[in-house]
Amino acid sequence: MIGIEIFSGAGGMSVGATWAGIDIKLAIEIDKFAAMTYSLNHKHCKVLNEDIRKIKTVPIQKTQEGLILFGGPPCQGFSLSNQKTRNKSNENNWLFEEYIRLAKICMPDWIVLENVSGLLLTESGFFFNKIVTSLKRLGYTLNYEVLNATDFGVPQKRERLFLVGSLHGITFKFPRSGSGKSVTVKDALNDLPFLKNGALESELPYRKKAENGYAKKMRGKLSKSKNHYVTRNSELVLNRYSHIPQGGNWSAIPAKLMSNYKDYTRCHGGIYHRLAENQPSVVIGNYRKNMLVHPTQNRGLSVREAARLQSFPDWFEFKGHLTHQQQQVGNAVPPLLAKVVFKEILTQ
Repeated sequence: MIGIEIFSGAGGMSVGATWAGIDIKLAIEIDKFAAMTYSLNHKHCKVLNEDIRKIKTVPIQKTQEGLILFGGPPCQGFSLSNQKTRNKSNENNWLFEEYIRLAKICMPDWIVLENVSGLLLTESGFFFNKIVTSLKRLGYTLNYEVLNATDFGVPQKRERLFLVGSLHGITFKFPRSGSGKSVTVKDALNDLPFLKNGALESELPYRKKAENGYAKKMRGKLSKSKNHYVTRNSELVLNRYSHIPQGGNWSAIPAKLMSNYKDYTRCHGGIYHRLAENQPSVVIGNYRKNMLVHPTQNRGLSVREAARLQSFPDWFEFKGHLTHQQQQVGNAVPPLLAKVVFKEILTQ
């Protein structure tokens, strides 16, 4: 089956789709650094670094193989933690209309729309219901479900909404969660190199042999990995980190070290959170802004570590400035989660 990804970001969904057996021919992404990353890692795919609102035609023809359109319109406005722009006045919350418009242009055999679970609740379901109504009018049979990445081999507790539609009357059946023990932070990170605060190492050898199936899958046959970049924090911030136990957050930091906050007791629970080794990670979002702390080292996560927790394979290289790379990782759909959805489509 041929694939088109829109709002592609760095291309996490496309990695999962490719793993499932889909041939991605076209991607559309407005951010130049994310488009640069996508192009580097999907060399046989045409990438349009453009505003989707300016795309009038889709240069891909339907074939007997079948065509699938997938992607996730910007989701920050639908996040449950975002109370300022979860409304109809945020113009980015209307970009789903561009998804509908492109679906109408190319009429793919399958559509997959991904977003945060908050889309179901924003404006009392207004946006989600509008998406469903619009796609049904185009002739799609729809089904949706919220999947948790940790149930499908991703070392991260991350819920994502998937809306899947068939143009041929098929009611899509979602994959069931995998059985067995969850992949932990330690499973994901234990073979990666030790790093210092502010590390800027483009490539390093692994620290040790891969000790579990997850690390082996991420490494493949590589002997080195890239993107070992860490935000440089001040000595004050590093001192704060030293007081936080695994699984703890800002509440473990002595009050005298939080004096620059107007009222530090009102900090969000995810601020200054140190990952717990023996559990899946919390959500990898804007991990630099949230000061997400490495489980055993007093520093923030590297780009590669965050990518591991998202299930990006180590051959996948991120481009752009450090803040852009961090955002690309945080915005992505975990490839392993995407893979199970696409693999299920190919069986139906």
